[in-house]
Amino acid sequence: MNNDNPDIERVKSFLLDLQDRICNALEKEDGKEVFVTDEWQRDAGGGGRSRVLVNGDAFEQAGINFSHVFGDNLPASATAHRPELAGRNFQAMGVSLVIHPHNPYVPTSHANVRFFIAEKAGAEPIWWFGGGFDLTPYYGNEDDVKHWHQTSFDACKDFGDDVYEQYKKWCDEYFYLKHRNEPRGVGGLFFDDLNQWGFEKSFQFMQSVANHYLPAYQPIVAKRKHTEYGERERDFQLYRRGRYVEFNLVYDRGTLFGLQTGGRTESILMSLPPLVKWRYNWQPEKGSAEAELYDVFLKPTDWLNK
Repeated sequence: MNNDNPDIERVKSFLLDLQDRICNALEKEDGKEVFVTDEWQRDAGGGGRSRVLVNGDAFEQAGINFSHVFGDNLPASATAHRPELAGRNFQAMGVSLVIHPHNPYVPTSHANVRFFIAEKAGAEPIWWFGGGFDLTPYYGNEDDVKHWHQTSFDACKDFGDDVYEQYKKWCDEYFYLKHRNEPRGVGGLFFDDLNQWGFEKSFQFMQSVANHYLPAYQPIVAKRKHTEYGERERDFQLYRRGRYVEFNLVYDRGTLFGLQTGGRTESILMSLPPLVKWRYNWQPEKGSAEAELYDVFLKPTDWLNK
């Protein structure tokens, strides 16, 4: 592993600025409400800064969380597959966000970037970066999905010819609900355990992914937030939000890590939508716009060459 002096303070400074920039941009896009800041401390070490916007014009709920936690022992979720981390103290920091729009024609979006380091006296530190972003539409729009993936490609293009393809595939595989046999949305990027490039290049890649989130998402919001919709579309949106809840509570690594490390529950679960519906064995009407989501968009697709 290439360990060229991880600079924790540089990472933290970038993440705090990232949170500020995204909040400012989304407040302008919403045009009505602002983010409320909630600073918190973790008893076992560290804390964070949660920001939440509710009942805006464009966004029903938007949560953007910065956290920096540390401690002497890692939870089972971290050491189960990485036994070499046992007995090390750790620091984990990141920005995580989920945006739930009002309008069913605006997709939900998620992004997070994070840095992890585990240290022990007399041993080399173990560290890595992770993160990505993904898009969860309710009514698919091919132009929007192509724009999202083109911006994902742009985030990766300076780091190797196969990076976008590799991390797109990982995203498709990670954001998959096995019990439903369907993906959560149309994907994007997902990476984890990134350290093979050394600290400087790995950090640059994390920054590139983080900095491409707004150019990927904000134009879609601007184009779709005034689209007319009725009770049928709203009802389908609330039903599909149930999939989001299922993924976050059953599979999401960040949720499990946060809960197992004694993180702040309100901040960890702010990714959940304020309203949601479940129905027993519901199926969309064949040939409907709702069925198109399943038939066209919830399938692994090479969107850049479609």
